[in-house]
Amino acid sequence: MLRGYCGWNSRRALQALDKIFPKNASDQPSLVIVYFGGNDSMHPHPTAHSPHVPLQEYIENMRKIAIHLKSLSKKTRLIFLSSPPINEVQMHEMLSDLLGPLKRTNESCRIYSEACLELCREMNVKAIDLWSAVQQRHDWSDVCFTDGIHLSHEGNKIVAKEILKVLREADWEPSLHWNSMPTEFAEDSLYDPNGVDEESIINVSNGNFQGNSQSK
Repeated sequence: MLRGYCGWNSRRALQALDKIFPKNASDQPSLVIVYFGGNDSMHPHPTAHSPHVPLQEYIENMRKIAIHLKSLSKKTRLIFLSSPPINEVQMHEMLSDLLGPLKRTNESCRIYSEACLELCREMNVKAIDLWSAVQQRHDWSDVCFTDGIHLSHEGNKIVAKEILKVLREADWEPSLHWNSMPTEFAEDSLYDPNGVDEESIINVSNGNFQGNSQSK
């Protein structure tokens, strides 16, 4: 199940962590992908109503989240995604009527991204440097966002590619890469389709429908 929480930051996530991932659950997740930093890195607002979380608090929040998730079970694996970049010009054009003056900068995203990556190195947690990965594409600022902040189809393709890379290269037992996971009911069947020669059958359980770009 893919579940998202709109507008959340690490502070709010930490408050709900025990409810979302209770330690006494009978079935614990094999993989948790943690993605906070973009909202935390927003500039503080004069009022108390702001997603902003000071950098040191953000680091400690992410540390507590990692500790909690690691304690769920021996099979639970973690991947942290760092804060991606933003297109400040596009964000201003698309969202200024709703959000007012610019409260995010690409530089603040970089600072929070690097803090997340440093924490993950310290805690031996798999991490993806989205701030750098997105910007490796030469036209990233034009095609990777819908509004300067939220990722477009092209932007999310980069995220998916980086996640699959971690899953493929991680020395986890068992492997969580799709191509290494066992398939239920993978045996040959009379109901499998015929091959080109009209005599052999094709066990579609063994097929690669992910595309070459995702299987490499």
